[in-house]
Amino acid sequence: MELVNVKEDNRELVNSFIRDHWCTTEMALRGKLIDMTLVDGIMALDGKRNITGLVTYMIRNAICEITSLDSLEENRGTGTTLVQEVIRIAKEQKCGKIEVITTNDNINALRFYQKRGFDMAGFYYNSLEVSRRLKPEIPLIGENGIPLKHEILFEMLLDGQETR
Repeated sequence: MELVNVKEDNRELVNSFIRDHWCTTEMALRGKLIDMTLVDGIMALDGKRNITGLVTYMIRNAICEITSLDSLEENRGTGTTLVQEVIRIAKEQKCGKIEVITTNDNINALRFYQKRGFDMAGFYYNSLEVSRRLKPEIPLIGENGIPLKHEILFEMLLDGQETR
């Protein structure tokens, strides 16, 4: 697996990957639309230079926020490797913490982030009602037939930061 930063020369490939996996390049998080064509990211490429994983993130005010994480080969370390690279970048950029939002239906993400040292730090009750006004294509029913209603904030405090 090769990790490659998202740059101008590979941006269209990344945007196409995002559209294929999210149906659009706009992501609704906490009632705001994020233009995924503008965020930083890291691709995981296989030996044939095909994208096998992608993590996107934004750094603002010493907080690194993961905006998306996709792995085409689950349970093979791709997602973990991508998140570890974001952690390295966040520390290098002197961020105090990393945040990531997931939805109540995403059982795999709930397990994934906790196993990698992220803590639940916030719960946004019925937040997807607001997000659906911005992005009506968000379904009512999510993974595993679970009603898609809430957002859950996970965070990882980085070196030197105190816990809550």
